[in-house]
Amino acid sequence: MSTTSAPPQPPPLRSLPGSYGWPVVGPVWDKLNYFWFQGPVEFYKKGIEKNKSTVFRTNVPPSFPLFVSVNPKVVALLDTTSYSHMFDPEIADKRDTLLGDFMPSLGYTGGQRTVPYLDTEETKHTQIKRFGLDILKRGSKLWVSELQVNLEEMWTAVEAEVSAKGSSSFASPMKQSMFKFINKVCLGAEVSKSPEIAKSGMSFIDRWFFLMVFPTININVVQPLEEIFLHSFAYPPFLVRGGYNKLIDFIKTEGRETVQRGMTEYGLTEEETVHNLFFMFYFNCLEGFNLLLPDILGRLFTDKTGLQDRLRAEARQNGGPDLTFEAVKQMPNIRSLVWETLRFKPPVPTQYSRARKDFRLSSHDASYEIKKGELLCGYLPLVMRDPVIFNDPDTFQPDRFVGEKGTDLLKYLYWSNGPETADPTATNKQCMGKDYVTLSASMLVAYILRRYDSIKGDSSKITAVEMAK
Repeated sequence: MSTTSAPPQPPPLRSLPGSYGWPVVGPVWDKLNYFWFQGPVEFYKKGIEKNKSTVFRTNVPPSFPLFVSVNPKVVALLDTTSYSHMFDPEIADKRDTLLGDFMPSLGYTGGQRTVPYLDTEETKHTQIKRFGLDILKRGSKLWVSELQVNLEEMWTAVEAEVSAKGSSSFASPMKQSMFKFINKVCLGAEVSKSPEIAKSGMSFIDRWFFLMVFPTININVVQPLEEIFLHSFAYPPFLVRGGYNKLIDFIKTEGRETVQRGMTEYGLTEEETVHNLFFMFYFNCLEGFNLLLPDILGRLFTDKTGLQDRLRAEARQNGGPDLTFEAVKQMPNIRSLVWETLRFKPPVPTQYSRARKDFRLSSHDASYEIKKGELLCGYLPLVMRDPVIFNDPDTFQPDRFVGEKGTDLLKYLYWSNGPETADPTATNKQCMGKDYVTLSASMLVAYILRRYDSIKGDSSKITAVEMAK
């Protein structure tokens, strides 16, 4: 005699709440709330309260008056269950949705639709992502040693400046260090071969990045200046073309072996290869590190609960004498700090996809009919603070992911456009370097705590260091 359990019943069907408001007025009002009066977190929180649902219709920027070709209408997905539909390629089309319905001029990417704008059903996506995964696999042989070389160089310079001036800003030196590191390990390019790129390459990338995405990001400058100058129109790519082209020429020259491999082994043209290398490793990888690492260090340096001492003991007692990826895997509390930082402030806060077909979307407590072509929008800082999944979700808990229960929560950590427990492949949209990111960030923390008995500062500067005895 055997028994079988009945399949779980889907939550009850509900009409999709929310409204896009009056034409023109609705999108403009939502944009002002999003950027000015409330900010993104409060904007979505108030939407949840108003609609009594974590799934609802709303408008997101950019929108009117000057973005007349951009449709701001989205269905917001703000809990882990509804957001997980974004990972299903059968229903989620990622074609040209990196920044929602807003598509920056292709002049920013050399006329190429680079891999983040490609859907998994496009053949070119598979070719390019296989190429990127291969680059990371090859680079893994140098990753740890080169990272340590650059960390040693950077922190030696920081120490000297703290000694001479009493403090040192580490944000810019860290950017330069990661720029050199990514170029050598991923592109096979030595930055020192080009004095101009060594001096100005990182600033070229920053200007390119920010001018391209300004209409979609909140940077908290004085209003209404931000609305007038950053959110009202798209900046033309010719403003950054000079620096962009110099970096492209640098990749072609100093990374020529990597470029050649993309052409001969993966069937890409030279233009497809170099512009995708730029986007994959300067936009996705480098700018991702530049956003994440200062946040982690800020948490570490400003904590008043003894976190630094607890993690220092772990860094010195676990993993053996040499810092490697295998070593930091034996440091669960340090890895948890990195994961909790990613939960609280993911480098890419908003993800989009378009419904490939009509389907029924479920949240924790209701189901909704989604029509083909509707744009789905997930705001990760709220998705990953889902109170159904995370205890005390608005509190930063550096040990949240420690132990069996903590490890189980990793399947709801979605910062990489997929669960932390999943693996990136050529046929999905998950960040291909997600494991390199978390392990490298953990290695940075362990390196600092092994090097210093005490370090004080915040997310941008160091004010005091005491070398390990």
